[in-house]
Amino acid sequence: MELLKGMEIVNLALYIKKINSLVIGDVHIGYEEALNRRGVLIPRFHFRDVAADLDKTFKLLQPLLKSHKGKLKNIIINGDLKHEFGSISGQEWREILKFLDILSKHCEKIILIKGNHDIFLGPVAKKRNIAVVEDYSAGGIFVCHGHQIPATKQFREAKILVIGNEHPAVSLKDNARTETFKCFLKGSFRGRQMIVMPSFNPITVGTDVLKEKFISPFLKGSIDDFEVFVAEGDNFYFGKVKGLKQPQQTI
Repeated sequence: MELLKGMEIVNLALYIKKINSLVIGDVHIGYEEALNRRGVLIPRFHFRDVAADLDKTFKLLQPLLKSHKGKLKNIIINGDLKHEFGSISGQEWREILKFLDILSKHCEKIILIKGNHDIFLGPVAKKRNIAVVEDYSAGGIFVCHGHQIPATKQFREAKILVIGNEHPAVSLKDNARTETFKCFLKGSFRGRQMIVMPSFNPITVGTDVLKEKFISPFLKGSIDDFEVFVAEGDNFYFGKVKGLKQPQQTI
């Protein structure tokens, strides 16, 4: 499904045709170990499911890469690759390296944008000779994590913004049952078009855009006119946020 011209939803990722790049955000590797340290015991299935989602993503992507011999120029990881704030857990060391190795088979270059959880990501990324950057800009498109508003010239001059950080999801009602789905949001910020991406973390769904408060400074105003694209299995367009707030809205 195309969000903007040349920008398509591919599973939980975003393909940007103009720069032959795939954007993935908010993987949160190490999430289970962080929960275990807080006394929440869950089985270790995060990386297995992330790897399965990557495989699905790359298979769906192939028809879009015919003119590029099946390979991406860039894979852009848009922040929060790891989960722990103040350290690098053993799980993060092992699984981040595996994750990067999987991605490297499908692209010429990995661009690793720093998120608010990525304070100590540098030593792991260095093992694969990957630099950690604050943002990425090309072809009038500016990609940043979204936990803070940049003050750079590239940001001011960009025509399209792509952010993560918020983990948008939407709750949809079917009679007495309510289900929540990961979603993309399309709206605007200071006169520029903006896409908000869902998280690639399989354990949590995210922030319900109909009920919860936002953490990203990009979303502090009203998002009633933002459009919602559910990205679970097939892609579905659900119109604007303000329409979904109506009590009669159902799945």
